[in-house]
Amino acid sequence: MTDYEELQHEVNRMNHTYRVLIEDIDFFTAAVRQDRVAVWHVLEDVSNLIDYGGTVEGYSPLAVKIMGKRYLRETFEFRIQE
Repeated sequence: MTDYEELQHEVNRMNHTYRVLIEDIDFFTAAVRQDRVAVWHVLEDVSNLIDYGGTVEGYSPLAVKIMGKRYLRETFEFRIQE
């Protein structure tokens, strides 16, 4: 990636604000509001978008169900755009 591309990527990242869903109440609120929840895999300084997501269909202490797929809460990060 060129310096320009890296700078553009950083600017784009900074322009997008999001909230990370962590607690049960976060998932409940997102489900009731039918917010679009994106699923990310985060390792130290690298974030990878796994699924653009959709609405929360269900959740438990172990997993979150989005668009018919279940994602482990300890493995993935769940974000909504602010």
